[in-house]
Amino acid sequence: MKRTAGLALGFGIVTHATFLGAIAVMFVALHGGMTIGLGGFTGTRAWIADLALLLSFPVLHSFLLARPGRALLARLWGKRLGADLVSTSYALVASLQLLCVFLAWSPLGPIWFEPTGLLLDLWRLCFVCAWVFLGKAIFDGGILLQTGALGWLAVLRGRRPDYGPLRMSGLFARCRQPIYLGFALTLWTGPTWTPDHLLIACSWTIYCVLGPLLKEARFLRWHGADFSAYRAKVPYLLPRIFS
Repeated sequence: MKRTAGLALGFGIVTHATFLGAIAVMFVALHGGMTIGLGGFTGTRAWIADLALLLSFPVLHSFLLARPGRALLARLWGKRLGADLVSTSYALVASLQLLCVFLAWSPLGPIWFEPTGLLLDLWRLCFVCAWVFLGKAIFDGGILLQTGALGWLAVLRGRRPDYGPLRMSGLFARCRQPIYLGFALTLWTGPTWTPDHLLIACSWTIYCVLGPLLKEARFLRWHGADFSAYRAKVPYLLPRIFS
């Protein structure tokens, strides 16, 4: 029992450290126009490598959220712990993906636009607000689930993870996919613009618009009439400002 608890705690520490590292690297990279990448490719090879990185995140992200992907994550820790640690495993893999994309990126071109003075301050304020919105959406979506703490804490306490009811409060009362909206906002509010920044903003925004459709199909299977009623009254991605 002590060994299992220690394993869960250690896994949780690694996962959360990786999660925070990914957030920090993503923040710095988007603020700087994707110029901090350590990828050593140039020319055509840089484009191929960067496009592969761009595609890897939404493809693997969607796969791991689907039934086969969750089953694969469950097998990582064996039959006894695997299913309980799925949320933690998923958070770790997603964080590693983000680190890989932003650190292994090969910068493609020059800086097109970099504001200064008051304009820079205003742009940075928008950037910070986008991150605050994303943080609020993650909190409303269940901070333990979204950060991977749900799984390892359950194992540490000798319980099964409790995923709770369908999230319909906070920002989720204004739009059904506030996390994806917040993620997209962070892509577009970084102040420094380069070909790299435009490429990642356009590519991942498309995923933020289309990717949740798969999530909603799963929610419809899991929650049935409750999700149908929620979907009928709450907008998909653009928030309802007034009740």
